[in-house]
Amino acid sequence: MPENTDYKASKSDNQAIAYKERLNSWAIARLLPNTQREIVARFRSRSDAEGYMRHLSQERANASYMVVFDCQRQEVVI
Repeated sequence: MPENTDYKASKSDNQAIAYKERLNSWAIARLLPNTQREIVARFRSRSDAEGYMRHLSQERANASYMVVFDCQRQEVVI
């Protein structure tokens, strides 16, 4: 069966990027002063994020981290 070529490649690329970004919704945030946070790493599962957060806490005892579900990421408009 022939491939459908009536679409633009850029739209397909944008969809792939948006899907890939949604896969890594669990994140480790470093807590900063004034109730701000900085995303340190992203993961597909919460358990992976929690495991890496334990590692970070051992490596840098003076920093505070928390696992967050980052659902407010900017999505690609198609």
